[in-house]
Amino acid sequence: MSEIKWGIIGCGDVTEVKSGPAFNKAPNSSLVAVMRRNAAKAEDYAKRHQVPKWYSDADQLINDPEVNAIYIATPPLQHEEYTIKALAAGKPVYVEKPMALNSEAAKRMVAASQQYGVKLSVAHYRREQPLFLKIKTLLQEQVIGEVRFVELKMLQPQKSDLIANAEENWRVNPEIAGGGLFHDLAPHQLDLMLYYFGEIERFDGIAVNQTGQDQVDDLVTGHLLFKNGVVFNGTWCFSVAEADLSDSCEIYGSKGKISFPMFGHQIKVLVNGTEERLDFLPLTHVEQPMIEKVVAYFLNEGENPCSGEEAVKTMDLLDGFTR
Repeated sequence: MSEIKWGIIGCGDVTEVKSGPAFNKAPNSSLVAVMRRNAAKAEDYAKRHQVPKWYSDADQLINDPEVNAIYIATPPLQHEEYTIKALAAGKPVYVEKPMALNSEAAKRMVAASQQYGVKLSVAHYRREQPLFLKIKTLLQEQVIGEVRFVELKMLQPQKSDLIANAEENWRVNPEIAGGGLFHDLAPHQLDLMLYYFGEIERFDGIAVNQTGQDQVDDLVTGHLLFKNGVVFNGTWCFSVAEADLSDSCEIYGSKGKISFPMFGHQIKVLVNGTEERLDFLPLTHVEQPMIEKVVAYFLNEGENPCSGEEAVKTMDLLDGFTR
Protein backbone atom coordinates (compact mmCIF):
# COMPACT_ATOMS: atom_id res chain seq x y z
CA MET A 1 0.00 0.00 0.00
CA SER A 2 1.17 3.51 -0.79
CA GLU A 3 -1.90 5.18 0.73
CA ILE A 4 -4.27 4.24 3.51
CA LYS A 5 -7.87 4.47 2.30
CA TRP A 6 -10.04 4.43 5.39
CA GLY A 7 -13.52 3.22 6.06
CA ILE A 8 -15.20 4.30 9.30
CA ILE A 9 -17.63 2.01 11.09
CA GLY A 10 -19.72 4.13 13.43
CA CYS A 11 -19.62 7.75 12.24
CA GLY A 12 -21.21 9.25 15.34
CA ASP A 13 -20.44 12.38 17.33
CA VAL A 14 -16.90 11.40 18.29
CA THR A 15 -15.91 11.36 14.61
CA GLU A 16 -17.33 14.77 13.71
CA VAL A 17 -14.28 16.78 14.87
CA LYS A 18 -12.06 14.68 17.11
CA SER A 19 -11.06 12.10 14.51
CA GLY A 20 -13.01 12.00 11.24
CA PRO A 21 -11.52 15.02 9.40
CA ALA A 22 -7.99 13.99 10.42
CA PHE A 23 -8.06 10.95 8.15
CA ASN A 24 -7.96 13.32 5.17
CA LYS A 25 -5.34 15.59 6.76
CA ALA A 26 -2.78 12.93 7.66
CA PRO A 27 -0.13 12.31 4.97
CA ASN A 28 -0.78 9.35 2.66
CA SER A 29 -4.30 8.94 4.07
CA SER A 30 -7.84 9.51 2.86
CA LEU A 31 -11.35 8.74 4.07
CA VAL A 32 -13.28 6.96 1.32
CA ALA A 33 -16.28 5.37 3.08
CA VAL A 34 -18.36 5.60 6.24
CA MET A 35 -20.97 3.35 7.81
CA ARG A 36 -23.78 3.91 10.28
CA ARG A 37 -26.79 1.68 10.84
CA ASN A 38 -29.08 4.65 10.26
CA ALA A 39 -28.75 5.07 6.48
CA ALA A 40 -29.99 8.66 6.44
CA LYS A 41 -27.41 9.70 9.04
CA ALA A 42 -24.64 7.83 7.23
CA GLU A 43 -25.53 9.63 4.01
CA ASP A 44 -25.72 12.97 5.81
CA TYR A 45 -22.27 12.46 7.36
CA ALA A 46 -20.78 11.49 4.01
CA LYS A 47 -22.20 14.57 2.27
CA ARG A 48 -21.11 17.00 4.99
CA HIS A 49 -17.57 15.58 5.11
CA GLN A 50 -17.21 14.99 1.36
CA VAL A 51 -16.81 11.23 1.78
CA PRO A 52 -17.41 9.40 -1.54
CA LYS A 53 -19.24 6.35 -0.16
CA TRP A 54 -21.59 5.54 2.68
CA TYR A 55 -23.15 2.33 3.96
CA SER A 56 -25.70 1.20 6.53
CA ASP A 57 -24.19 -2.30 6.69
CA ALA A 58 -20.75 -2.87 8.23
CA ASP A 59 -20.03 -5.99 6.17
CA GLN A 60 -20.46 -4.01 2.96
CA LEU A 61 -17.94 -1.41 4.09
CA ILE A 62 -15.47 -4.05 5.28
CA ASN A 63 -15.67 -5.83 1.93
CA ASP A 64 -15.42 -2.68 -0.18
CA PRO A 65 -12.30 -3.35 -2.29
CA GLU A 66 -11.26 0.31 -2.20
CA VAL A 67 -11.17 0.38 1.62
CA ASN A 68 -7.84 -0.99 2.87
CA ALA A 69 -8.04 -0.01 6.56
CA ILE A 70 -10.88 0.24 9.07
CA TYR A 71 -11.49 2.72 11.90
CA ILE A 72 -14.03 1.40 14.41
CA ALA A 73 -15.78 4.14 16.40
CA THR A 74 -18.93 2.38 17.56
CA PRO A 75 -19.81 1.92 21.24
CA PRO A 76 -17.55 -0.74 22.84
CA LEU A 77 -20.14 -3.53 22.48
CA GLN A 78 -19.45 -3.78 18.74
CA HIS A 79 -15.67 -3.38 18.85
CA GLU A 80 -14.84 -7.06 19.07
CA GLU A 81 -17.20 -8.21 16.32
CA TYR A 82 -16.23 -5.59 13.78
CA THR A 83 -12.52 -5.77 14.57
CA ILE A 84 -12.39 -9.52 14.04
CA LYS A 85 -14.41 -9.28 10.82
CA ALA A 86 -12.11 -6.61 9.44
CA LEU A 87 -8.98 -8.52 10.43
CA ALA A 88 -10.38 -11.68 8.82
CA ALA A 89 -10.86 -9.66 5.62
CA GLY A 90 -7.17 -8.75 5.73
CA LYS A 91 -7.71 -5.10 6.64
CA PRO A 92 -5.77 -3.44 9.47
CA VAL A 93 -7.86 -1.92 12.25
CA TYR A 94 -7.66 1.24 14.33
CA VAL A 95 -10.22 0.81 17.12
CA GLU A 96 -11.49 3.37 19.61
CA LYS A 97 -10.97 3.16 23.35
CA PRO A 98 -11.97 1.45 25.49
CA MET A 99 -10.67 -1.34 23.30
CA ALA A 100 -13.61 -3.63 24.03
CA LEU A 101 -16.43 -4.43 26.42
CA ASN A 102 -14.00 -6.20 28.75
CA SER A 103 -10.51 -7.64 28.91
CA GLU A 104 -11.48 -11.08 27.60
CA ALA A 105 -13.00 -9.54 24.46
CA ALA A 106 -9.86 -7.43 23.99
CA LYS A 107 -7.69 -10.55 24.22
CA ARG A 108 -9.75 -12.25 21.52
CA MET A 109 -9.16 -9.23 19.27
CA VAL A 110 -5.41 -9.52 19.82
CA ALA A 111 -5.58 -13.24 19.10
CA ALA A 112 -7.41 -12.54 15.83
CA SER A 113 -4.75 -10.03 14.81
CA GLN A 114 -2.09 -12.66 15.42
CA GLN A 115 -4.11 -15.42 13.72
CA TYR A 116 -4.69 -13.44 10.51
CA GLY A 117 -1.35 -11.62 10.59
CA VAL A 118 -3.09 -8.24 10.25
CA LYS A 119 -2.20 -5.06 12.15
CA LEU A 120 -4.24 -3.71 15.07
CA SER A 121 -3.86 -0.33 16.81
CA VAL A 122 -5.90 1.17 19.63
CA ALA A 123 -6.91 4.83 19.92
CA HIS A 124 -5.17 5.78 23.15
CA TYR A 125 -4.42 8.95 21.28
CA ARG A 126 -3.18 11.11 24.15
CA ARG A 127 0.13 9.28 23.83
CA GLU A 128 0.91 11.32 20.72
CA GLN A 129 -0.33 14.74 21.81
CA PRO A 130 2.41 17.34 22.45
CA LEU A 131 1.40 18.00 26.07
CA PHE A 132 1.65 14.36 27.13
CA LEU A 133 4.80 13.75 25.09
CA LYS A 134 6.38 16.67 26.94
CA ILE A 135 5.49 15.08 30.27
CA LYS A 136 7.16 11.86 29.14
CA THR A 137 10.30 13.83 28.25
CA LEU A 138 10.30 15.61 31.62
CA LEU A 139 10.08 12.25 33.37
CA GLN A 140 12.84 10.72 31.25
CA GLU A 141 15.07 13.71 31.99
CA GLN A 142 14.30 13.33 35.71
CA VAL A 143 13.39 17.01 35.99
CA ILE A 144 11.55 16.23 39.26
CA GLY A 145 14.09 13.60 40.30
CA GLU A 146 13.06 10.01 40.93
CA VAL A 147 9.29 9.54 40.73
CA ARG A 148 7.70 8.49 44.00
CA PHE A 149 3.92 8.45 43.45
CA VAL A 150 1.02 9.78 41.39
CA GLU A 151 -2.27 11.25 42.62
CA LEU A 152 -5.12 11.51 40.11
CA LYS A 153 -8.57 12.99 40.70
CA MET A 154 -11.41 13.02 38.20
CA LEU A 155 -14.40 14.54 40.00
CA GLN A 156 -17.39 15.40 37.84
CA PRO A 157 -21.15 15.89 38.15
CA GLN A 158 -23.51 13.28 36.75
CA LYS A 159 -23.76 15.25 33.50
CA SER A 160 -20.22 16.25 32.64
CA ASP A 161 -19.09 18.47 29.76
CA LEU A 162 -16.11 16.14 29.34
CA ILE A 163 -18.37 13.37 28.05
CA ALA A 164 -18.99 13.33 24.31
CA ASN A 165 -22.59 13.93 23.32
CA ALA A 166 -24.69 11.04 22.10
CA GLU A 167 -28.33 10.68 21.12
CA GLU A 168 -28.64 7.73 23.49
CA ASN A 169 -26.85 7.82 26.82
CA TRP A 170 -25.17 4.49 26.11
CA ARG A 171 -22.12 5.38 28.20
CA VAL A 172 -24.03 4.49 31.38
CA ASN A 173 -25.42 1.24 29.96
CA PRO A 174 -22.99 -1.53 31.04
CA GLU A 175 -24.25 -3.90 28.34
CA ILE A 176 -23.09 -1.42 25.69
CA ALA A 177 -20.20 0.40 27.38
CA GLY A 178 -18.85 -2.23 29.78
CA GLY A 179 -19.43 0.14 32.69
CA GLY A 180 -20.20 3.79 33.29
CA LEU A 181 -18.40 7.10 32.80
CA PHE A 182 -15.31 5.60 34.42
CA HIS A 183 -15.02 3.26 31.43
CA ASP A 184 -15.28 6.22 29.07
CA LEU A 185 -12.69 8.54 30.67
CA ALA A 186 -10.32 6.36 32.67
CA PRO A 187 -8.80 4.51 29.66
CA HIS A 188 -7.08 7.77 28.66
CA GLN A 189 -5.60 8.21 32.11
CA LEU A 190 -4.65 4.63 32.87
CA ASP A 191 -3.03 4.14 29.48
CA LEU A 192 -0.83 7.18 30.09
CA MET A 193 0.28 5.77 33.43
CA LEU A 194 1.31 2.55 31.71
CA TYR A 195 2.98 4.57 28.95
CA TYR A 196 4.99 6.57 31.50
CA PHE A 197 5.83 3.97 34.13
CA GLY A 198 5.81 0.56 32.44
CA GLU A 199 4.97 -2.82 33.89
CA ILE A 200 2.64 -3.28 36.86
CA GLU A 201 3.53 -5.30 39.95
CA ARG A 202 -0.01 -5.40 41.39
CA PHE A 203 -3.26 -3.45 41.50
CA ASP A 204 -6.64 -3.31 43.20
CA GLY A 205 -9.67 -1.05 43.40
CA ILE A 206 -13.07 -0.29 44.86
CA ALA A 207 -16.17 0.55 42.83
CA VAL A 208 -19.61 1.51 44.15
CA ASN A 209 -22.89 2.89 42.84
CA GLN A 210 -23.70 5.61 45.34
CA THR A 211 -26.51 7.46 43.58
CA GLY A 212 -28.47 4.56 42.11
CA GLN A 213 -29.29 6.75 39.11
CA ASP A 214 -27.94 4.17 36.65
CA GLN A 215 -26.86 0.54 36.79
CA VAL A 216 -23.17 1.42 36.85
CA ASP A 217 -20.54 2.43 39.38
CA ASP A 218 -20.26 6.19 39.84
CA LEU A 219 -17.33 6.12 42.29
CA VAL A 220 -14.15 4.18 41.55
CA THR A 221 -10.79 4.18 43.30
CA GLY A 222 -7.76 2.39 41.92
CA HIS A 223 -4.27 1.69 43.22
CA LEU A 224 -1.23 0.54 41.25
CA LEU A 225 2.25 -0.50 42.20
CA PHE A 226 4.58 -0.41 39.22
CA LYS A 227 7.60 -2.69 39.04
CA ASN A 228 9.85 0.36 39.20
CA GLY A 229 8.40 1.22 42.62
CA VAL A 230 6.11 4.08 41.53
CA VAL A 231 2.72 4.07 43.27
CA PHE A 232 -0.46 5.39 41.62
CA ASN A 233 -3.68 6.36 43.40
CA GLY A 234 -6.72 7.38 41.37
CA THR A 235 -10.22 8.54 42.32
CA TRP A 236 -13.06 8.89 39.82
CA CYS A 237 -16.37 10.23 41.13
CA PHE A 238 -19.26 11.25 38.90
CA SER A 239 -21.68 12.67 41.45
CA VAL A 240 -19.93 15.65 43.04
CA ALA A 241 -21.21 19.23 43.31
CA GLU A 242 -20.32 21.73 40.60
CA ALA A 243 -18.12 23.58 43.09
CA ASP A 244 -15.98 20.49 43.66
CA LEU A 245 -15.02 19.63 40.07
CA SER A 246 -11.50 18.37 39.55
CA ASP A 247 -9.42 17.10 36.65
CA SER A 248 -5.93 16.79 38.05
CA CYS A 249 -2.93 14.54 37.92
CA GLU A 250 0.11 15.20 40.07
CA ILE A 251 3.35 13.27 39.70
CA TYR A 252 5.56 13.63 42.77
CA GLY A 253 9.31 13.13 42.58
CA SER A 254 12.30 13.45 44.89
CA LYS A 255 12.92 17.05 43.73
CA GLY A 256 9.42 18.35 42.88
CA LYS A 257 6.22 17.57 41.04
CA ILE A 258 4.52 17.79 37.66
CA SER A 259 0.83 18.82 37.66
CA PHE A 260 -1.53 18.69 34.68
CA PRO A 261 -5.14 18.05 33.71
CA MET A 262 -6.12 15.21 31.40
CA PHE A 263 -8.49 17.52 29.54
CA GLY A 264 -6.57 20.80 29.58
CA HIS A 265 -3.64 22.59 27.99
CA GLN A 266 -1.10 23.46 30.70
CA ILE A 267 1.66 21.68 32.60
CA LYS A 268 3.01 23.03 35.89
CA VAL A 269 6.48 21.95 36.95
CA LEU A 270 7.47 22.73 40.54
CA VAL A 271 11.14 22.14 41.44
CA ASN A 272 12.84 23.44 44.58
CA GLY A 273 10.04 25.95 45.19
CA THR A 274 10.14 27.42 41.66
CA GLU A 275 7.15 26.84 39.36
CA GLU A 276 7.29 26.83 35.56
CA ARG A 277 4.15 26.77 33.45
CA LEU A 278 4.10 25.25 29.97
CA ASP A 279 1.13 26.13 27.76
CA PHE A 280 -0.06 24.15 24.74
CA LEU A 281 -2.43 25.14 21.98
CA PRO A 282 -5.66 23.13 21.72
CA LEU A 283 -5.62 20.67 18.83
CA THR A 284 -8.30 21.10 16.18
CA HIS A 285 -8.55 17.32 15.76
CA VAL A 286 -7.33 15.67 18.96
CA GLU A 287 -6.65 12.32 17.29
CA GLN A 288 -4.69 13.63 14.32
CA PRO A 289 -1.20 13.06 15.80
CA MET A 290 -2.15 9.46 16.63
CA ILE A 291 -3.78 8.87 13.25
CA GLU A 292 -0.61 10.04 11.52
CA LYS A 293 1.40 7.49 13.54
CA VAL A 294 -1.10 4.72 12.77
CA VAL A 295 -0.97 5.52 9.05
CA ALA A 296 2.83 5.29 9.14
CA TYR A 297 2.58 1.96 10.99
CA PHE A 298 0.09 0.53 8.52
CA LEU A 299 2.42 1.61 5.67
CA ASN A 300 5.40 -0.11 7.36
CA GLU A 301 7.05 3.25 7.96
CA GLY A 302 6.91 3.30 11.76
CA GLU A 303 6.15 1.37 14.92
CA ASN A 304 2.73 0.65 16.37
CA PRO A 305 1.85 3.69 18.54
CA CYS A 306 -0.46 1.58 20.73
CA SER A 307 -0.72 -2.16 20.22
CA GLY A 308 -3.59 -4.39 21.19
CA GLU A 309 -1.35 -6.09 23.71
CA GLU A 310 -0.70 -2.76 25.43
CA ALA A 311 -4.39 -1.83 25.42
CA VAL A 312 -5.32 -5.19 26.99
CA LYS A 313 -3.37 -4.09 30.08
CA THR A 314 -5.60 -1.03 30.37
CA MET A 315 -8.66 -3.25 29.99
CA ASP A 316 -7.32 -5.48 32.78
CA LEU A 317 -7.22 -2.42 35.04
CA LEU A 318 -10.75 -1.33 34.14
CA ASP A 319 -12.05 -4.81 34.93
CA GLY A 320 -9.92 -5.15 38.06
CA PHE A 321 -10.95 -1.82 39.59
CA THR A 322 -14.67 -2.47 39.07
CA ARG A 323 -15.06 -6.23 39.63
